[in-house]
Amino acid sequence: MRVPNSVVLPVGTHVDCCQEQEVAEKTHDIMARITAMLMERKNNLAHFINNLEGSEEPKFYVDQWERLKEMESCTLTILNLVAVNCTNHRDIKKLEAAILEHVKNEELFPEVVRVLPPIYRQVEAAIVDIARSKEMADHGMMDLQYLLSKLSQREHLAGLGRELLQDILRYLHRIGLVMWYEEIKQLESTVFLQPTFLITMFKLLVRYRLVQQLESIS
Repeated sequence: MRVPNSVVLPVGTHVDCCQEQEVAEKTHDIMARITAMLMERKNNLAHFINNLEGSEEPKFYVDQWERLKEMESCTLTILNLVAVNCTNHRDIKKLEAAILEHVKNEELFPEVVRVLPPIYRQVEAAIVDIARSKEMADHGMMDLQYLLSKLSQREHLAGLGRELLQDILRYLHRIGLVMWYEEIKQLESTVFLQPTFLITMFKLLVRYRLVQQLESIS
């Protein structure tokens, strides 16, 4: 709600636990709740703005007023909910197709038609090749400078600089091919070429009732 022109695709899971009629009812209910939530937010913002504008000393609340007006201008597009059974591969493909269909919609995403420079594709292909090589450790973690040196060894990428590589990594991070947390000081020099390793780690470390499980160990 704080990001300008956000697009949200609600996804309902555990369809396999519901009857067909129940799925339709729950889908309708979820979308109605979201619509009501957005309307409540809009009304609340308008109420707060009116209160500030009607105050005895409105000049003292200019900063608050500007923040509220900025939030009011943040449009939020809610797409139709996609209901899936996560244990069914066909449903996963259905969700994938729905996401791709929306992403290709130029009205929703005007930036989708932007053409990337060829070197972006070349670096992407080279990183995929490195990640699949036998010398790559299972965890897929690689030092940023070492990755640059590996890429620079390739004839067509010999002139690749660190700054350009960082721009490309930001793009690859956004599309999910790699994970690079440049904003975290302890991780800014580490590139995760195998994002699935992070998922596995999180599944091991972040789990339901983890504290109770650890406390039960003598």
